[in-house]
Amino acid sequence: MSSDFAEGMSSRVPLAMSFAVVALIGGNASLADDDPVLEEVVVRAEASVVPSQGNTGSITVVDADAIELTRANHVHELLVRVPGVWISRGSGHEHLTAIRSGVLTGAGACGEFLLLENGIPIRPAGFCNVNNLFEVNTEQAAAVEVVRGPGSALFGGNALHGVINAVTATSAEGWRGSFEAGPYDYTQVRLHGGSDQWNFSALSTSSGGYRDDTGYGQQKAYLGFAANVGDWDVATTVSATLLNQETGGFVRGFRAYDSTARRSNPNPEAYRDAWSMRAASVWQRTLADGRAVTVTPYVRRSSMAFLQHFLPGQPLEKNAQSSGGVALRFDGGGRHRWSAGAVAELFGASLSERQDQPTQGSAFLMATRPAGTHYDFDVTGMTVAAYGDAGLELARDVELVGSARIERNSYDYDNHQRVGNTRDDGTPCGFGGCLYTRPADRDDAYTNIAGRLGVEWSRGAGAVVYAVAGLGFRPPQTTELYRLQSGQTVADLDSERLRSLEAGARGSLGRFDFDVAVYQETTRDLIFRDANGFNVSDGATDATGIEADVAWRSGRHALEVAAAWGRHRYAFTRNAGRGERIVDGNDVDTAPRWLGSAHWRWATDAVTSEFEVTYVGSHFVNAANTARYGGHALLNWRGDWQVTPRVRLFARLLNLLDAAYADRADFAFGSYRYFPGMPRQVYVGAALLLRD
Repeated sequence: MSSDFAEGMSSRVPLAMSFAVVALIGGNASLADDDPVLEEVVVRAEASVVPSQGNTGSITVVDADAIELTRANHVHELLVRVPGVWISRGSGHEHLTAIRSGVLTGAGACGEFLLLENGIPIRPAGFCNVNNLFEVNTEQAAAVEVVRGPGSALFGGNALHGVINAVTATSAEGWRGSFEAGPYDYTQVRLHGGSDQWNFSALSTSSGGYRDDTGYGQQKAYLGFAANVGDWDVATTVSATLLNQETGGFVRGFRAYDSTARRSNPNPEAYRDAWSMRAASVWQRTLADGRAVTVTPYVRRSSMAFLQHFLPGQPLEKNAQSSGGVALRFDGGGRHRWSAGAVAELFGASLSERQDQPTQGSAFLMATRPAGTHYDFDVTGMTVAAYGDAGLELARDVELVGSARIERNSYDYDNHQRVGNTRDDGTPCGFGGCLYTRPADRDDAYTNIAGRLGVEWSRGAGAVVYAVAGLGFRPPQTTELYRLQSGQTVADLDSERLRSLEAGARGSLGRFDFDVAVYQETTRDLIFRDANGFNVSDGATDATGIEADVAWRSGRHALEVAAAWGRHRYAFTRNAGRGERIVDGNDVDTAPRWLGSAHWRWATDAVTSEFEVTYVGSHFVNAANTARYGGHALLNWRGDWQVTPRVRLFARLLNLLDAAYADRADFAFGSYRYFPGMPRQVYVGAALLLRD
């Protein structure tokens, strides 16, 4: 770990899926009126994406009670409650994301999903990172909202496959603290409190790591406060995160996750250090004609350093971004609701990659991956967008919904190293040139249009039937444009495009709540690295699927299941990087056809007990569909006991049956490789009401 950095920032369906006709809307309604209440948390309308999404499309809300009961060590553990979502866990707090997609990797994979905090993107559109969720305090959020399917028309370019929004509170009741301990030297301390006008939340977590040399320390803090300034209602938030992590590499060999190798770490030298800070202020006012206006200025800053242990030569990457902008929104009501707005944003970012030691391996690797500086560049960028959303009442219970957005993303790239694919001193590499290519200074800009058009039919008691068509996009990321290889001097990339058709229904039937959706999606201009090592944008995928989120309740019992079946296939044939061949009709790699979870919860006035089964189906782990991971099912238990009005005890038993499994499976460079899952774990803790 970098001490300077740390000091500077202190076709098999599992048994659980037999319940796929019963799962929860939103996942977490209370069982009965006399359930123990941890704390009343109000989700602010201006921080939530639910009002924007409306009843048209798929959205799941994981509420504060479920967040507190889960007490996730990793965000993966929380979002298994959402159908069609898989946050694939890596080492420590690293992860890769899938929302109605395969688990995506590579330079621009993070650009496929939009991550928000209180409705505001946590990174600029062209400079994301695949591990961005560890920069969000989901552990103490008032709610985590997940929109599945293209959200570009409402939320912006990177919402190609979906949106994850963490909602934080601006008020609290009294002061609460908690302490939790678990295996491998795991400890976590939390503090939360405030008044009816402000809220402070903080946590500090440390772990020695299950695998050798894989410990981490993580801190998160959040401050929110509300006020009235003249005719304006103002909600201001400030958040910060810090992660210092010793990273574990893949363990190699078929089923290595089920061997003594599971505790090993082939890369004990690897680390990841990252910090982030964000601030936003939401100003709202209702005008004389009933319209509402919202103005939201915001600023962001983040920095990261990590050793690329997965590459020959293990170069060190450092990246940072500073950004800020303002969002303006008008809302109108009446018989025909509407909203319109605009966003303007600027960012400045930097990235460097340097290798200190000579590459070990074949003569080709040693010659083409030299020590020295591989990349060193800055990018300044701008995003401007305008959007509109409207609902037209066609009949008493029928509404036509339409949304549109136009967005322009522009980048100004400034290279600080020698142009071309030489060593950093200008000397040539053998075997035709160095792997790393630095393009000359250039400007790029992308203008995209997104939209959605749908109809929803309300059937009373909250029941809704809908159908919607959507267009999504995401512009190329700066790392796809300017971090080139193999002599490619210009990456002439198009924005990725997604077309979606979806139909669904949600509502209640007696003791059952249901939310079911079917979808068909096509992605075109898919950006990937071809067999020449060039970044190109002529790939395509097709997907079809069905998702169910349904619940059954009776007295103190509740059964909730979130289930998804999806088929994600390549729609082109091409030789790809690392010797892989993509074939039209093959399954997208790391795209299980089945994903799901089931929860049985029982509660009294003082005790809550929840059993959880999670399932990841069998799936191919390479594009050629010649290597497969068999999938896994895990059993977990969580519970808490309100001992006194001021003392609550809680416990978690994860992987209760001690199954051997892989959090992530892959096949590359001719062999299987895995991030092994953890064995059985027991966590216990106490929460205290410190002051009313």
